[in-house]
Amino acid sequence: MMMENKKRRTLIIGGVAGGATAAARLRRRDNDREIIVFEKGEYISYANCGLPYYVGGVIKDRNALLLMNPETMKARFDIDVRISSEVTAIDRENKKLAVFDKKSGETYEEPYDDLVIATGSSPVVPPIPGIDGEGIHTLWTVPDTDRIKRIVEERKPETAAVIGGGFIGLEMAENLQKAGIGVSVIEMQNQVMAPLDYELAELLHENMTMNGVELILGDGVISFVARDDGSTLINLAGGRTIRAEMVLLSIGVKPNSALARAAGLKVNARGGIVTDRFLKTSDENIYAVGDVIEVENFVLQTPAMIPLAGPANRQARICADNLAGDRKEYHGTMGTSVAKVFDNTAAVTGANEKTLRAMGMVKNKDYYSVLISQKSHAGYYPGAVTLFLKLIFGRKGEIYGAQIAGQEGADKRIDTIA
Repeated sequence: MMMENKKRRTLIIGGVAGGATAAARLRRRDNDREIIVFEKGEYISYANCGLPYYVGGVIKDRNALLLMNPETMKARFDIDVRISSEVTAIDRENKKLAVFDKKSGETYEEPYDDLVIATGSSPVVPPIPGIDGEGIHTLWTVPDTDRIKRIVEERKPETAAVIGGGFIGLEMAENLQKAGIGVSVIEMQNQVMAPLDYELAELLHENMTMNGVELILGDGVISFVARDDGSTLINLAGGRTIRAEMVLLSIGVKPNSALARAAGLKVNARGGIVTDRFLKTSDENIYAVGDVIEVENFVLQTPAMIPLAGPANRQARICADNLAGDRKEYHGTMGTSVAKVFDNTAAVTGANEKTLRAMGMVKNKDYYSVLISQKSHAGYYPGAVTLFLKLIFGRKGEIYGAQIAGQEGADKRIDTIA
């Protein structure tokens, strides 16, 4: 009598960008494998980058943000997706997970042959006094978005403060302002959007101010004080106090690597899971992808943390192919990204000049930079607007990085350079 071949079992922790992509790709490569995805939240495979635009009413249909759901994953790919299921421990020795089912309140175990960690990242919430106040919010998940949109529509706040001038902070500032709310942006550095060098960021500063945003640069928050009327007083290091009826934190993100660390997997100083070029962790049977992993900066060839959805999806596909028997390598992240900031679009790829200076390259005159302005299309045709492009390059013509800001066409040009 012949024994039936046991199906190989792959478990995936996390069901947003990297996790959902890895699961779908793996199913396309392997029809027989058992694939289970655990997601501690209520939603999988949603468009993080679109969340601010739903709050501002630019995206009208909430369902447009939800790219896939568990029922569709089961019907199309025969993948078992378990939402509201938090993996609480990885038992590497016995190759099994402990899973807490939030709906039933019970914890159970699931064995694996292969494991993929795609736990992503979460907003940084520094230990500032009063930061856990009721009027202070982060925007990272669909429930976050629902909560903020409900506050905007029901309470109709007149003032809002965005703490941090990164991608989500700037997009939220624009969308809150378009919803009729007076917005202040408070950024500890001397510029918004850190991947840009200062001369390009200045264009955004000017346009944000022109659009009625109060921009406070070079000043950090030392405390939040909740008031009886539901508003928050924001005390700044420079001595100013800002009152806001709504506060949004956009200070940065950190990798969700507590599970990996507790399981004894190798992580870097910033908590990023260390993988090899095949996206395998320090455990032979465990892979990791997305915001939670350390990557190599493609240009500088140095370790980096670059939390972006595009690279997460690429890593997930490579990881799935390797689980299916390939030996594909992930060759690093360039950090190509784009954001709309009021009337401008800002796009970046590769390293900026600040980074090269910090590495000491300026002393040896190892690079050159050029800043040009160019029309978005032929000047004789109506509607041409000015684009500013900064290109950083080496002596042999190698491109280290580029930044573009303007009202139209920045995305297409940065794609070409990337």
